[in-house]
Amino acid sequence: MNLKVIQTDVAIVGGGIVGSSAALALRSMGLQVVLLERDLCGSRSSGVNFGGVRRQGRALCQLPLAQRAHAIWAELPQRIGIDGEYHRSGHFKIARSAAELESLEQYRDLTRDFDLGLQLLSNAALRQRCSWLGTNAVGGSLCPDDGQANPRLVSPAFAQAARRAGAQIFEHSALDEVRHDGAHFWLRSGSLLQVQAPVLLNCAGAWAGAIAAQFGEAVPLQSGHPAMAVTEPLPHFLDWSLGVEGGGIYCRQVARGNLVLGGGAGVALDADRARSDRGAMAALSRQAVALLPGLRHAHFIRTWSGTEGNMPDRQPVLGKSSTTPGLIHGFGFSGAGFQIGPAAGEVLAELARDGSSRTPIDAFAVDRFRSAASLALSDL
Repeated sequence: MNLKVIQTDVAIVGGGIVGSSAALALRSMGLQVVLLERDLCGSRSSGVNFGGVRRQGRALCQLPLAQRAHAIWAELPQRIGIDGEYHRSGHFKIARSAAELESLEQYRDLTRDFDLGLQLLSNAALRQRCSWLGTNAVGGSLCPDDGQANPRLVSPAFAQAARRAGAQIFEHSALDEVRHDGAHFWLRSGSLLQVQAPVLLNCAGAWAGAIAAQFGEAVPLQSGHPAMAVTEPLPHFLDWSLGVEGGGIYCRQVARGNLVLGGGAGVALDADRARSDRGAMAALSRQAVALLPGLRHAHFIRTWSGTEGNMPDRQPVLGKSSTTPGLIHGFGFSGAGFQIGPAAGEVLAELARDGSSRTPIDAFAVDRFRSAASLALSDL
């Protein structure tokens, strides 16, 4: 069989929610797009995450991106053709101590300009509204317009919408080679497909570090494996999506009654697979019962994990390469990319077409790690 060579305006590596939404945005701009995905679009971290669609709790530097995404989520059916089970259920962050409640108060004050509508609940108010909560909760913060969605529906739907809009998407097409000739990137997948483009979007998730390193931008990207589980259907009692200040368990109840829970770390089986082990599930069970005593006799019916790309500062790498013209990075969302993913995709499309974005992204520059290393060396 002959090698197929495709020339395009923009090539994308990675078909998660970020890469796929970038492809959709680029097609709306009239640019030709080819996307390579090593597996199925939306099948990695974008499709196996918790499904929280929250702005609350994000670092201040992420909130402009989160607000932009919030507007996109409101138009999901028009954008991707389905609602993805998205609804603004509210996100409630629980405080288990006076110090955690004070931290939530400080966060509310710091984020007033972003109009998140945060509502603090005292212990008394919490007991009145949330009889299902355990006694270790002493208060919390509610963001009424945050919500939840089904990642197994939403993430692949962005890729399907991009394909309907004219993007060429190749699944089961791992990137075997990439090079830059000074004007164009050349991407090869197997022995049958080669792509040429002046712009390359590196949206390869936990595998994006190798592409960045090849172009002189090694970053401390590490793989993370969240421990996740879902219960049998239970009588409905939980309207909000829940999190805990300072980290830990998180959960939400879907329309059918199942509770989706996460917390702790799973185990990598190899470079491509991970699972939740017995120890992680035991720890998650203890936390779940302490938080929601009504789960004491509930059964887990499925557990899973996935592979996420984590950065040490928990902030993504989003922006243009500092070494190679035409290379643009969008990875390292550290388990919090589902909500901001559609906005990150639009930012990448703007960078590809215009060289800049209307959303501030300076905090996510790839060279922030090189600068930190240089400062450390200068102190020696």
